[in-house]
Amino acid sequence: MNSRAKPATPPVGKAQVTAPAKPASAAARADAATDADAPARTRTNNYFRKKRTPLARDDAKRQGDISQLAFLTMGGRDAAVEFLNSENAALGGRPLALATASAEGFEQVAAAIRAMAPGATPS
Repeated sequence: MNSRAKPATPPVGKAQVTAPAKPASAAARADAATDADAPARTRTNNYFRKKRTPLARDDAKRQGDISQLAFLTMGGRDAAVEFLNSENAALGGRPLALATASAEGFEQVAAAIRAMAPGATPS
């Protein structure tokens, strides 16, 4: 007989033991019926989510446009992020917030970025 051949009978394993069914009481049957009729509750994960409204479409467009202009003009991400997020006395606030708030603010910040560009002529 080959030592690798499978034995004719499978090895005896542990049988699965199941708990005996408990007789359901009238109250348990009524609760089960009530639970079956109720709609399933959806799980929410609102603990970490902030209750904020998204930016208006125009505001979001101005924010994206000024970020792109700063990135391309100032020579990279780090310089653009530092300029847009730090207070600027000449502009009277944070450039990103000013540019996002109104079209006039956008133009002021865009002019300041263009003036800071390498090779720009001082005005």
